[in-house]
Order: sequence, then C-alpha cells, then structure tokens
Amino acid sequence: MAELNGPRLEPRAGGAARQLVVFLHGYGADGNDLIEIGRAWQPLMPNAAFVSPHAPEPCAMAGAGRQWFGLTFRDPGERWRGVNSAAPILERFLDAELERRKLPPSALALVGFSQGTMMALHVGLRRAAAPAAIVGYSGMLVMPAEEVTDALAAEIRSRPPVLLVHGDRDDLIPAQALFQAGQGLAALGVPTEWHLSAGIGHGIDGEGLRHGGEFLARRLGTIR
Repeated sequence: MAELNGPRLEPRAGGAARQLVVFLHGYGADGNDLIEIGRAWQPLMPNAAFVSPHAPEPCAMAGAGRQWFGLTFRDPGERWRGVNSAAPILERFLDAELERRKLPPSALALVGFSQGTMMALHVGLRRAAAPAAIVGYSGMLVMPAEEVTDALAAEIRSRPPVLLVHGDRDDLIPAQALFQAGQGLAALGVPTEWHLSAGIGHGIDGEGLRHGGEFLARRLGTIR
C-alpha cells in the first residue's frame, strides 16, 4: 500500500514543531486544497507544523483529484466500508509524522473537510491516545448502516474535543448532518461544539475558519 505524502508548512516561529495539525481534504480534491488554511492559522499557532496529505486513491469522478475511498452515492453502506478501509493508511501516516517530529500523540490535531471530516472523526476517535482536538468542516459522522450503539461505542478509544462547522445552505451534505453528528458524538461521550455558517454552501467561510483556528489554538494551548 502506497504511503501518504503532501504539502507541509514548517513552524512560523522556527525551530522544532511543538504541535502537528493534519488536514484531510475532501472527495476529488488533494492536499493542496487545504494547506493554505495552515498559513492563515500560523499566527495563532506559531510553533505548529501543518501537513495536508493527498488521499491514497485517484478519484474516479474528478480527473486529477484524490479520494479517501470511492463513492457511488447509491450504496448506503459504502461510507462505513470506506472509512474502515482507508483508516489503516491514515493511521500509519499520523504515527510516522509524529515520530518524525518527535512529538507525543497529544500534540496532534486533525482538521477535515467533507470526506476528510469523515476520516478525521473515524480515525481520531479510535486512536489509542487522544488527539488534542478535531475540527470537522462540512462532513458527517459515519455510522454503520445497522446502528448498533453498543458495538460502535466499544470501538471508541479516545474522546478528544470536537468542533463541527457546516454551511446552512450545503446542498451536497445537508446541514442536518452536523446535528446528527453532534448527537452521535454526544451519545459516545465525546465533547462537541458546533457552528452553523449562515448563507454558506459546501465550503468554508471566514467565520468558520476563525472558529476552527481559535478552537485548535485553545486545545493545543497556544492561546487562552
């Protein structure tokens, strides 16, 4: 299985990184799609390194884009199978990046958009040591088609604080997914905050970026 790679930003303050923020892009994009968010957040997290890996598979529906897993949008179980299939390669990447920078697992934060949010929540809640935080834009909490709450809860190994951000005019993944994810996370004992961006479709506005950056900075201890 191929290893992940993608664009990186070194700490603005120079020297060794004290935190690691990993961006997980959406279906049909690649790592370049989100890395500039790191540049916008550098003033809040000057000692953080940022990395935005390209997803492991070419996207069948998006030319040069990438996907964490394939989607037909016709099979209700494909997301669940997809996040489970893609999780091991992402786990290896996260462990390798932390090791390369000599950082503890608690210095990690995950930021996803759309399909990347599905991956961030799925992997982040199953890591042996909890990340510092997860921010999920325009995504959802992927559950098995047959919602077996006890079995699902048994998979959860960590409960990092989560911020969910969604546009109220998202016609690709409707905003209802934010509230479903919030309820699902609460049922699993995961502390969750959310922000609904007025007038925004399947994207991220300035207010959503501000909320995400400040949330991470507080959880990583770079601002109070």
